[in-house]
Amino acid sequence: MAELIKVEYARTGKSASSNALGMREMQARAYEKRDSQYLLLKAPPASGKSRALMFLALHKLNRLGLRKVIVAVPEMSIGASFKDTDLTSHGFDWDWHVEDRNDLCRAGNDSGKVDAFCRFMADPNDRTLVCTHATLRYAFAKLKPSDFDDCLVAIDEFHHVSVDEGNRLGALIDDLMQGSTAHIVAMTGSYFRGDAAPILLPDDEARFDKVTYTYYEQLNGYRHLKSLGIGYHFYQGRYLDAIREVLDPAKKTIVHIPNVNSGESTKDKYGEVDHLLDALGEVVVQNSQSGIVIVRHPSGRKLKVADLVTDTPIRRDVQDYLRNVTKPEDVDVIIALGMAKEGFDWPFCEHVLTIGYRNSMTEIVQIIGRATRDSEGKTHAQFTNLIAQPDAEDDDVKVSVNNLLKAITVSLLMEQVLAPSVSFRPRSRMRPDEQIEPGTIIIEDTQAPVSDKVLGILESGGQEDIIAVLLQKPEVASAALTETTEPEVINEVELPKVIERLHPDLDENEREVLRETVLTTIGARSTGGLINEEDLPEGAVIHEPGQAYDIDENGVPVDPGAAPDGRELCSDGTEGEPKGNRQFLKIGEKFVNIEHLNIDLINQINPFQGAYEILSKALTAPVLKTIQDTVVGNRTQMTEEEAVVLWPKIVAFREEQGRAPSVHSDDHMEVRYAEALAYIQQKKLERMRSASA
Repeated sequence: MAELIKVEYARTGKSASSNALGMREMQARAYEKRDSQYLLLKAPPASGKSRALMFLALHKLNRLGLRKVIVAVPEMSIGASFKDTDLTSHGFDWDWHVEDRNDLCRAGNDSGKVDAFCRFMADPNDRTLVCTHATLRYAFAKLKPSDFDDCLVAIDEFHHVSVDEGNRLGALIDDLMQGSTAHIVAMTGSYFRGDAAPILLPDDEARFDKVTYTYYEQLNGYRHLKSLGIGYHFYQGRYLDAIREVLDPAKKTIVHIPNVNSGESTKDKYGEVDHLLDALGEVVVQNSQSGIVIVRHPSGRKLKVADLVTDTPIRRDVQDYLRNVTKPEDVDVIIALGMAKEGFDWPFCEHVLTIGYRNSMTEIVQIIGRATRDSEGKTHAQFTNLIAQPDAEDDDVKVSVNNLLKAITVSLLMEQVLAPSVSFRPRSRMRPDEQIEPGTIIIEDTQAPVSDKVLGILESGGQEDIIAVLLQKPEVASAALTETTEPEVINEVELPKVIERLHPDLDENEREVLRETVLTTIGARSTGGLINEEDLPEGAVIHEPGQAYDIDENGVPVDPGAAPDGRELCSDGTEGEPKGNRQFLKIGEKFVNIEHLNIDLINQINPFQGAYEILSKALTAPVLKTIQDTVVGNRTQMTEEEAVVLWPKIVAFREEQGRAPSVHSDDHMEVRYAEALAYIQQKKLERMRSASA
């Protein structure tokens, strides 16, 4: 098993504790914005978004005078999250209730549900309704935006929305904002999509108040769950022959088999289910009422397996059974294809085993969320991706290599998602005696103060969205496995492109401040202890926060004692001593406090090489060579932007080596220099020809 990430948490209990109104930490944070007309709630799976919406909706109905609440979920199974809920026993003023006739997440045809929706809108006595995104869209087509005046429309799993012309849900949101007085609550555990389409237009998004609750806050504040592991297991041949190596019947597991159109699929999904059942043991019986399959493991233990793949009438009985699971012994393994992802609640799940690469980072986050519920007796959650390993003997490895690159990119992005949150304070807005909280990055902006727009993006977690999009770019995925892309190309070309696309309303100076701040976040997290020292690229050394160091005039730590100015460098906050966590990154022979890194220095750190070092311990050298060759052989054509960035490096190479870089070199970076030089020479010739014409 290649365990790319393992993160441990403090188990403070903070995110699971309730206040006097019965609200957990995230729910209370959202409730502070209860009077907002447009509210965007970004919080991970299991943080309690469904109940947070109940609190908000009931306040709007009973305090703000709204007429109706409409809750839209992506699929019917998630509708159960909004069933009747007792809130008054825990301190709130009202209970959540939905009449049976207004629960449209049940069996029935779409036309009947649309009629029921329209009836609900016309009945002055009906107040709450739950439906699917599809039902909302179909019903909205029969109504006017003004029919939703003084109603709350809540969209669960909001990442299904986009500004793409083909996305009718996105158009619906825009129509509501432009043509009605409706309130909107948008909720998502993953505010980025697998494609490049933004969720909202910048002008529309600016109208939303935002509440962000990070994955790190959620997991760190649990009572029981201590750690989360993310790993990849590479198989050769058929995945069915490797499944026993990663399927542990002792762990409560959800197995997602590959899509029938994927390369990993055998094209026989029912046969795959049978093979998985055989891997668990001997099938004894399938319960005729619940649909649960009883399997006797070789140890003698009887396992309860839920089959959500086999498309027969009994599958609905299995779904009903799973909705009523209350104890760990009620089910042991769930086998699924397109289900048991978004919104699926099985708190006892310890392991999500996903076969085949998943194209969407959003889907990965949602799948991992199935295992990250806090549950008594569960101390570790695990996500395992079983994917095909490239065959170094086979010339036709492009598909496997591409999947592998994407998988590594996912692991890099999850490292960012699972990291402690970073807060930002502009120097220009700080008091001289202000105490700095740990995890705070100071933006040096005394010469050019940070604008409110940039600060709003940073305070609402916008840098996470930028990092997410950046890490999903193919160019960055390639950089994770090969050293043929200079960090400057990513930091000075690719990152600005992402920022400009996501925030086109920013001016050049604002985009530069945002770029520098995002790089600071990446640099800080790259030295944040999420990966082991031995797994770091050569020359990078981590020192944990709270240790004390002497630093000489060259920035090199010596024996603990007095710093250059005579003060001890530690983080206990006593008089005259530096406050906050201090982490040191060794660059060459110089140690630098990451709190004081300037952007020119950060541009020299490639934050994406760590995964290559980790991965190299799990894959053989021939396979890695195959990956590198495939990436280099299929790399994109040289651009003028990249050539401009590489030109100083080419000049330095010529001065140092006394020759021009060669395309036949064994050094992939030298090959890229040579490609850039050829590109520059070709462009020069073209311009000379144009001038003489």
